[in-house]
Amino acid sequence: MIIKNIFWDVDGVLANLNYAYYNFLTKHPKYAPIYGKIKWEDLPKVLPIVPKYGALELKTHPEQGVEMDYDFCHSPEFFTNRPLYSGVIETLKELHDKGYKQFTLSATFDVETKKKFLNKLLAEVSDFLTIECVQHGKFMHDSAKEDMLKKCFEKYGLKAEETVLVDDRIYNQYAAINVGAHPIRYRCEFTTDLPEELKDIPEVRNMQELKEWLANNTTQG
Repeated sequence: MIIKNIFWDVDGVLANLNYAYYNFLTKHPKYAPIYGKIKWEDLPKVLPIVPKYGALELKTHPEQGVEMDYDFCHSPEFFTNRPLYSGVIETLKELHDKGYKQFTLSATFDVETKKKFLNKLLAEVSDFLTIECVQHGKFMHDSAKEDMLKKCFEKYGLKAEETVLVDDRIYNQYAAINVGAHPIRYRCEFTTDLPEELKDIPEVRNMQELKEWLANNTTQG
């Protein structure tokens, strides 16, 4: 398999969105009275994981999901408080040195706000990492990442079959498949197993495993 391009999902792959959610639920003045004392491992009890997502999502809260998501997105002190996972910067630099073209692909409520945040968060690799963001669609009916992959292939002259999408969300594995790219499932905290029909998709749990998978299963032509 020849791979030349890597599209990184940000939240849950490069940056720890779960950390941001935990701080939001336990410290935001509206939600701290209810969730201020929850333990880290109890996050899935507060935010039941929908099978199509396979990871934590504020919108999945059974009563306050839409409200929580709005408050989170409009609270910069919580929205931007998502640190990079260990080894991210070093891995991106190493893969750049090996010749891979790298992009982030992030769906968001406010493209300009998210781009500004990502440029700051990923400043150390901004000389070679292309940051792309796209507006969220409707909940559970969002083909934004699929559409954005197609646009990026055309914009940057890339071949889908030479591209991997590294993403934690299950529905984005389908997005990669639908455009002819290769999905890699990233297992961050609290992610659930892939459905049976996607069991052949490779899964990695950290940047080292991702590098090993590329080394063992792909070439750059």
